[in-house]
Amino acid sequence: MTQADAAIELSSVGFRRDGRWILQGIDWTVEAGTCSAILGPNGSGKSTLTRIIAGHLWPTAGRVRVLGETFGQVDLHALRRDLRLVQSTSAVEMDPELTAHEVALTGFFGTLGLYDPFDQRMREESLEVLDRVGLHHVAEHRFTTLSSGERMRCLIARALVIRPRLLVLDEPTAGLDLLAREQVLATVQRMFETESPPTVVFITHHLEELPPATENVLLLGEGRAAAQGQPQEVLKADVLAPIYGCPMQVAHSGGRYYVQVHPQAWASLLSRK
Repeated sequence: MTQADAAIELSSVGFRRDGRWILQGIDWTVEAGTCSAILGPNGSGKSTLTRIIAGHLWPTAGRVRVLGETFGQVDLHALRRDLRLVQSTSAVEMDPELTAHEVALTGFFGTLGLYDPFDQRMREESLEVLDRVGLHHVAEHRFTTLSSGERMRCLIARALVIRPRLLVLDEPTAGLDLLAREQVLATVQRMFETESPPTVVFITHHLEELPPATENVLLLGEGRAAAQGQPQEVLKADVLAPIYGCPMQVAHSGGRYYVQVHPQAWASLLSRK
C-alpha cells in the first residue's frame, strides 16, 4: 500500500494522562475505501484512539496522518469537513423538534439544529440517504419519537449526506436490541456494496458486531496493539482469550465471527481478583 492509498497512518502513537499511558506504541494503517475495526475490552484505549483519529484529542507521542494530512501540519477544522464521527453516546443532543429528514439535513452544515436554508439538491440527497439506511418511511417523524436503532441510523445518514471520505462509528450498536443491531450492521455493509464507499472505522467490544465487509482489525489490550491484520488472523480464540481474560471459542459463519464462553468456565471467572 502506498501513502496515497492510506486513509489512516498511525506511527508509535501514544497518549498520556495524569502520569499514566492510556495508549502506547500504536502502529496501524487503514487502506482508503475499506472497512476496518478497532476491537478490545473496556479500558483498552479504544475511545481514546477514536478521538485521536477524529482529531478531537492530540496524541502525546507519535505521528498521526489522516486522509493524507499530517497532524501538526494541517488545519484540523478543515480536515473534519471530510471526516465524520458518529457516537452511540454523546454529550450533545439534536434539536428535539427536528424530524428525521431535518436531522439528516443538518449534516450539510454540521449543526445540531437546522438554522441554514437548504436547496432542492440537499433535500433530495438527504431523502435518498435516509432511504439507503432504511428510514424513508419515518422521514417526517420527529427524531425523539424514533427508536434507539432508528436514531443511530438517522445519525449515520446525517454523516453520509456530505459523502465523507472517512466515517468513524464509535460503538454504533451499543444498547440496541437484536433487530436494531442487525439493521445498523446492514446499513454499514450496504455502503460497501456501492461504488466508492467511504473509509469506515468501526469501534466495538464484540466480535459479532463486525460486518462482513471488515478487512482490517486492530485489537487493543491495556493501551497497546495486541494484534492486527485480517479478521481471520486476529479473530481467533488463542489471540483473543488473553486480552479478554476468559477462555472462549470463536465461530465463523456468513462472513461474521461469533464468540462463546462455555458456562463451565464461569466459576473460574468469578474466582478471579
